[in-house]
Amino acid sequence: MTRPAQTRPKESIRGAQRGASRGDTGTHPGVDIDAMLDDPTTEIIVCCGSGGVGKTTTAAALALRAAERGRSVCVLTIDPARRLAQSMGLVELDNTPRPVTDVDTSAGGSLDAMMLDMKRTFDEVVEAHASPEKAQQILQNPFYVALSSSFAGTQEYMAMERLGQLHAEGRWDLIVVDTPPSRSALDFLDAPERLSSLLDGRFIRLLLAPAKGPARFLTAGFGVVTAALSKILGAQILSDMQTFVAAFDTLFGGFRQRAEATYALLQAEGTAFLVVAAPEDAAMREAAFFVERLEGDAMPLAALVVNRVHDERAGGISAADAESAAPRLAHGGDTDRITADLLRVHAERMRVAAREQRVRRRFAAAHRNVASVTVPALPSDVHDLEGLRTVGRHLADEPTTV
Repeated sequence: MTRPAQTRPKESIRGAQRGASRGDTGTHPGVDIDAMLDDPTTEIIVCCGSGGVGKTTTAAALALRAAERGRSVCVLTIDPARRLAQSMGLVELDNTPRPVTDVDTSAGGSLDAMMLDMKRTFDEVVEAHASPEKAQQILQNPFYVALSSSFAGTQEYMAMERLGQLHAEGRWDLIVVDTPPSRSALDFLDAPERLSSLLDGRFIRLLLAPAKGPARFLTAGFGVVTAALSKILGAQILSDMQTFVAAFDTLFGGFRQRAEATYALLQAEGTAFLVVAAPEDAAMREAAFFVERLEGDAMPLAALVVNRVHDERAGGISAADAESAAPRLAHGGDTDRITADLLRVHAERMRVAAREQRVRRRFAAAHRNVASVTVPALPSDVHDLEGLRTVGRHLADEPTTV
């Protein structure tokens, strides 16, 4: 796949930059999330990051906040927690955007949500770009069924394919994308090229060779190859592969063109990437990798979102003071013993907060131009719309009592 010519990303961050966020003692600039959400030129927000850092919750919270501020929003999620899915009306896997109820629409906005159904999206691509007869032949092919359900990179590719479909519909003025969790940074950016390389690779083309051009003269030699492959793969599997490739061949160009169009869409000024992380060594290393890859591919990076942050200034008592006081109370009455236990818990919390702060400072020192926003560790999991509103308020640096 030939990617568009890359340019260096603009130094300015989408949305007004400001000083360090409330409760954030790092050296990196803050970012005005509400300005980004309210900006009508912001058409796509992509939340990316490794698994388990609150990426899906962040995407849902941003989508809800944008909708309640007047935007017409669709959020594409990958695999939300069951309770969060239920709160958004997504009880079952559904590839169709559906309205989220109990959203405050007084500002004129709306929120639709959907969960990516990888195979259904692949099927829709085939149905849309092949004749009914050929589509049926492809959909029933065993090799296609295996490819569309489990091939490495298919989920990432189909997330981008679905994004292109949603954007082309023009029903929403903002689409928020929760990308699949990636162990190697930004697999979804590479997925279109990997998938098209598979479908357009030398081995696949070899399966078509006897029927095409000069290769028809190699039929005898190809017969030797296929005989060997039949012994390795089995005659039926090889036959299924050949049938699939022959039927799918006419769609190769369409896959490549849409991949290039979606890649260009991701680079456009109307797109904003948010890298989501947790304040832990491994997660922040992954975040650094994501940031560097986005910058290298000229993707419009808006900010780093750090979830589940503990504030080392909370409570006004240092870890050392709490640890010093706890033993003096441990042998007193019931109230003193309870207080001693609470002091020990507080001391541990302060040590965690200090460790998190060091991790974040290292990241900020290495990436001084990357805006950052933090979301504090909440007392419970986010599993309903009110929880998403709370996260949204923290993202926007809006005072909250929670």
